[in-house]
Amino acid sequence: METILFCAPVAADGTLAKASLEALSAAKTLAEGLGATLAVGLFGADVAPAAAAVAACGPVFAVTGEAFAVARYATDAAALEALAKAASATIIIAADDSRVSRALPGVAARLNGRIDAHVVAIAAKDGKPLVTRGYYRQRMTAELTRAARPWCVTVSGGCYAAYDGAPGQASLTDVSVPVTEAMTRTTIKAVVAPSADEQTIRPDAKMLFVAGAGWTKKQGDGAAHVPEAGQLILGFLGKAKASLGSSKSLVDMGGEGESVLPFLTHLHQVGQTGATPRHQKGLATCCHGEEPHVVGWRFITERRAVNLDAACGWAQGKADVLYVADAFEVMRRVNELLG
Repeated sequence: METILFCAPVAADGTLAKASLEALSAAKTLAEGLGATLAVGLFGADVAPAAAAVAACGPVFAVTGEAFAVARYATDAAALEALAKAASATIIIAADDSRVSRALPGVAARLNGRIDAHVVAIAAKDGKPLVTRGYYRQRMTAELTRAARPWCVTVSGGCYAAYDGAPGQASLTDVSVPVTEAMTRTTIKAVVAPSADEQTIRPDAKMLFVAGAGWTKKQGDGAAHVPEAGQLILGFLGKAKASLGSSKSLVDMGGEGESVLPFLTHLHQVGQTGATPRHQKGLATCCHGEEPHVVGWRFITERRAVNLDAACGWAQGKADVLYVADAFEVMRRVNELLG
């Protein structure tokens, strides 16, 4: 019988990230489908609050200590390896976040196992675990199963509802991991991050706002209005708490010496060669709406676009609603309505 282990780092406040709680839902789904044992593996400075929050899921194995409070490959990999061995795990499931994704492949190698990342669905079929993941920027999907054990799987965010079971008294088992000086050689001096108002990439936002190259082109008066475009976009993001995306053509313009929106980077890029976000709503402005760009929108539930060209790609059945209008005028009015 399979033994499924859900693994996650614990934040400084003792809680689990939303992405980890979503991965826990995936692990529970698989355990119920296989009739398998589910265990939880946590590591961090203090895991007690997180352990209580997931107590209903099964026995909890914990690696604790200040050495495991920060993201560091050596200590994270050691903790994950020890948790997998303590639980005798055959399938290890974790969130597809930066911290676990960096360490878990090395753990799979240490345990002579296999790993599949960026999984979007997990299910039991004919008594076997089956995972679904995308290829070629999500334009194709494949269902995979493996005979090799342990099998490590990371689950992409936004694919499952976050676990919200009732807290309880956890059955906690401490797992000892010797920490050597070599393992803590890497240290974190400081964390530099923008304030919440300055952050423009918000994975948990309900809306995605995508800016296209048209924002920097000459407008009806024959002149470009890049500074005003930036003010309108940032004003909307601040009032609507939306996440910002960009077409490839716009982020590429910076390397061509053209006027650009200074707050855009390639991290904002959405499309075939960019991100495939999963926001509930999406609003594209000044984008052409052709296939390479729209492929990044396939998981957006409601898609709307603003474009002066009534025959653009968005009008060809790719947008639920197309507003044939000037994006400058539309966003000025929208910002006024938002106050």
